[in-house]
Amino acid sequence: MAAVIENATHPAFEKLRSHRIGTLNLEVEEYRHKKTGARHLHLAADNDENVFFVALRTFPMDSTGVAHILEHTALCGSEKFPVRDPFFMMIRRSLNTFMNAFTSSDWTAYPFASMNRKDFDNLLSVYLDSVFFSSLDPLDFAQEGHRLEFEKPEDPTTDLVYRGVVYNEMKGAMSSPTSQLWQNLSSNLFPTTTYHYNSGGEPDHIVDLSYDDLVRFYRHHYHPSNAIFCTYGNIPAHEHHERFEELALKRFDRLDIELPVRDEKRIFSPVRVEQGYAVNEGEGTESKTHIVMGWLLGHSFDLLENMEGQLLSAVLLENSASPLMRALETTDIGHAPSPMCGLEDSNREMTFVCGIEGSEPEKVQELETLIESTLQRVADEGVSEERLEAILHQLELHQREIAGDQFPYGLQLIMSAIAPMVHGGDPVELLDLEPVLATLREKIKDPGYVPDLVRRKLLDNPHRVTLTLRPDEKLESRRQQAIREALAKRKAALSEEESRQIVARARALEERQMRKDDDSILPKVDLSDVPLQLPEPESRYDGDIAATVYARGTNGLVYEQVVLPVPALSEEELLILPYYTTLISEVGCGDLDYLQMQDRISAESGGISAAFSAKGRIDDTQAVSGYIIFSGKALARNRNQLTRLLHDVHTSARFDEHGRIREIIAQIRARRVQAVTGSGHALAMGAASQGLSAGAWLAYRLGGLAGIRGTKTLDDALNDPAELEAFCNKLAALHDRIRNQQRQFLVIGEEAELAPMVDDLKSCWQGEQKGSEETWKMDPVDYTTREAWLTSTQVNFCARAYRTVPVDHPDAAALTVLGGFLRNGYLHRAIREKGGAYGGGAGQDSVNGVFRFFSYRDPRLAETLEDFDKALDWLQETEHEYQELEESILGVIGQLDRPRSPAGAARHAFHNKLFGRTPEQRARFRERVLSVTLDDLKRVANTWLKPGQASTAVVTSTDNRARVEALELDIQEL
Repeated sequence: MAAVIENATHPAFEKLRSHRIGTLNLEVEEYRHKKTGARHLHLAADNDENVFFVALRTFPMDSTGVAHILEHTALCGSEKFPVRDPFFMMIRRSLNTFMNAFTSSDWTAYPFASMNRKDFDNLLSVYLDSVFFSSLDPLDFAQEGHRLEFEKPEDPTTDLVYRGVVYNEMKGAMSSPTSQLWQNLSSNLFPTTTYHYNSGGEPDHIVDLSYDDLVRFYRHHYHPSNAIFCTYGNIPAHEHHERFEELALKRFDRLDIELPVRDEKRIFSPVRVEQGYAVNEGEGTESKTHIVMGWLLGHSFDLLENMEGQLLSAVLLENSASPLMRALETTDIGHAPSPMCGLEDSNREMTFVCGIEGSEPEKVQELETLIESTLQRVADEGVSEERLEAILHQLELHQREIAGDQFPYGLQLIMSAIAPMVHGGDPVELLDLEPVLATLREKIKDPGYVPDLVRRKLLDNPHRVTLTLRPDEKLESRRQQAIREALAKRKAALSEEESRQIVARARALEERQMRKDDDSILPKVDLSDVPLQLPEPESRYDGDIAATVYARGTNGLVYEQVVLPVPALSEEELLILPYYTTLISEVGCGDLDYLQMQDRISAESGGISAAFSAKGRIDDTQAVSGYIIFSGKALARNRNQLTRLLHDVHTSARFDEHGRIREIIAQIRARRVQAVTGSGHALAMGAASQGLSAGAWLAYRLGGLAGIRGTKTLDDALNDPAELEAFCNKLAALHDRIRNQQRQFLVIGEEAELAPMVDDLKSCWQGEQKGSEETWKMDPVDYTTREAWLTSTQVNFCARAYRTVPVDHPDAAALTVLGGFLRNGYLHRAIREKGGAYGGGAGQDSVNGVFRFFSYRDPRLAETLEDFDKALDWLQETEHEYQELEESILGVIGQLDRPRSPAGAARHAFHNKLFGRTPEQRARFRERVLSVTLDDLKRVANTWLKPGQASTAVVTSTDNRARVEALELDIQEL
């Protein structure tokens, strides 16, 4: 009887099909809602991290960001939950493992995940009501989208300014040259369809969107007939259907929704376009031009077309041994291959892009000739079947691997299936790659197959755009001048009544933001729903070879690590360690040069890498120790090859290919500089924390703003052949010291693979010398800082940091809870809602013993720094309710219990033990979190977050030099 109920179909739905995918260990079930036509894809899996995802096809035909602003505004209150901010309220009333909303180029989605069934049901009720019965309050549109305000909202004699969360988010996003590169290329590859426009919104166009436009877009697009529901996990589909029907679908009838989704009209001759992007005045424009070529290909939802596109992209660009990647890496036309290189298959029609950065505008013809001649050579000479087999091996490995360390695994599967569902393809085909991989294995036996793909899709394809994006020192000042003039003109034209209305709306918005809603109407979990301590993955230890072994359900993959303590290093050696870990999998090894090694890695593994991991002790953040970790993964059938590959790299990596090392350093520089506009908040926090503990100093010098500046200095120095040779010799000497350190191993795989893997290790590493060199230690660090880092950005990133305590200190738990408490109760409203920043918050970093405040894509500077201080005043001076504390505790527990992939959970457990984070210590910390009181929060803030003891750092524009000087911050040039 139970089995019948389990497989029953809800009467409101019809089952279209069911398909088992053995390689993913799941059943794909597809349903349609009879009344509205809404589609439901259910991925039934034995996993209690259940995922919900509802997507609406959204095809904006302008760059006002209407779909993106609607995504934000829809979550600001709904029919059943008429509170101001149910989405952020639920984040803190939930044990979710993921909550967010996405705006893609042609769909908008609302996903969440939870391991707790009560929590899942709570979130589902809020999400469905928000999507299908949103309030869309005009004041929420003003807050989340854009609004005109006087600089001092109550004073109409001050200048008019634009404010709004999405407005500032997109100012930050579009500060990145790579974002501008992609948007400009798309606009020219797609002259007539939705992809011509920026679905996130161009800041200069966002301000043209009216509230009425938003409401019209919502009514047209947010209807079940235009909806795609996706779920993953162990909740049966019919239970989802019951909830979907009851909470939303029964109130709708079918609607025929016309959306402008069609193929792009083809161009019949390649196009060249040149556009500018902003750099700081006085920065110089030499070697800062991006040049890319893009082709429009076939349908992304046609599986064979898609996989042929993937195959073609991998043949040309997968690694440094691939012909096009090699040409782009070794040419002197530019410094590095463009980050745009590769296949984009999320749109209806795919695009293939390749190009260069660090070039000059006049080198366009030269780059086109290089790319065309490389493609022609591949078409003439073909590609070996062995190389093509290695590429198909990578596709198989990628499909089999259970991910989920950064993003819920079920959501990753759903994200790969959503594009064909939006565009009219078959999601099952794209999830179950085995049949098409078998087809491709047959096709590659024909030596003319890949050359024909190169000719048909690229060489003979006239729908091609070459985009040159050149630096312009005057562009930003011209843009800002135009905005100021337009606002001044608009202010001059205001009537007294219109001025009063602007002031009145600002006052109304602030009143709404300050209003305390009755959140009791929202569902919640509480501490009684928190699970007991979650079990740690069990391990075994083989003392013969110092191997820690985990049996995990890895779906046919094996994982291996070689772990070595860092030897005693000089500061110079320490600073080149990040380059060493990046380069070691990119250089030659033994008798093989780097090109042959790239082919070997691709054929035998899913990739290898090295990393430097350093942490303080659980009772002393200044006592830092570190390890070098060599990691690799492979299909189980290649386990022996993986072991030998890691052994060979560990023992025989070569640093004598000077040209290769020069290329990689240039690429590292390009990537790190580009990361500033996306990770400015993390970099600002790192700069503010630098003097407060040894680990914080290390992160700042190696991976933070000082590290980025160091990379630029190094890259410039390596133009001198003597400097390059000396650098390579230092890397080789460092490698000699690291490889002689005492080793231990981590092995993860399914039970049947573990004993053979350990035997492989013993055989491969037999008789190897185990060194006993003294291990690395750091001197304590203790100073405060006040810095402003100037770069090309239209928004700011602010941070403030205080020295606190290590993770096993009794106050660490209360400080960790305090971060969420300040964010929920004060900072979110002050910095995001009122201040207009995309985000802001606070948190305890117990690894480094630092408490940090931050803002992200923020239009303000001094006011935000003041809000950090005011948050601490608010904590001490306001009467707080227990529920606010409980919500913050839930947030911490949710992070502690965040699920990982099977292999990721084993890695996490092993590395915790490596640094003394034992299960006993973690249980102790969890118990302390659960027992934190409101008095504890006030006490630890008083004890550790004292005025005058903070360090401050901001990342901002060169235009703000005078503002940061007024704040008495030391100016640093990036």
